[in-house]
Amino acid sequence: MSRSISIVVADDHPVVRDGVVGVLLAQGFEVVGQAGDGEEALGLVETLDPDVLVLDLRMPGTSGVEVIERLRAKESRTGVLVLTTFDTDTDVVAAIEAGATGYLLKDAPTTDLVEAVRATAAGETVLSPAVATRLASRLRSPGPSAQLSQREREVLTLVARGTTNRAIAASLFVSEATVKTHLGHIFDKLGVTDRAAAVARAYDRGILG
Repeated sequence: MSRSISIVVADDHPVVRDGVVGVLLAQGFEVVGQAGDGEEALGLVETLDPDVLVLDLRMPGTSGVEVIERLRAKESRTGVLVLTTFDTDTDVVAAIEAGATGYLLKDAPTTDLVEAVRATAAGETVLSPAVATRLASRLRSPGPSAQLSQREREVLTLVARGTTNRAIAASLFVSEATVKTHLGHIFDKLGVTDRAAAVARAYDRGILG
């Protein structure tokens, strides 16, 4: 049997936090800690080293974005899944650029939350369908500075929709190795190191915008 995914849940609203914890426990996840603010979340992650931090974006004091930035500065291995009611472009991009692995809205179905936690633990990019659709719809031809090929733009479009490498390969009728090669080129051209950051950087540069 595979090891249970360990999780810290951070949300300043106790009722919401308890609800999320209840869902996760019912699905067999191991909730090792709960936090009511950003500083508490940082302390728990440092002490408990969970696989995933499920993080509210806007909390009193230290914001969710600052929590993510500080974790990444410490090179924490914990994947961060933002779970929030806010889906504005500014919120999404700020969280992803800070280093969030995923971004999900609180009104998402339980099945989406479960899959998002699993994907985050595996280091895969997760975007709420509503967020992914909006970002993907903004995809347009890049300017000269990006110099992405047509196939690279196709791959980036699918990445923005939250599509896995395997699904991208199937959609484009290529191997997963080829998809990884395209992603490597995209990362190099955009100056990033992961899928989520590629979406955010492309948005900032006008490829998504």
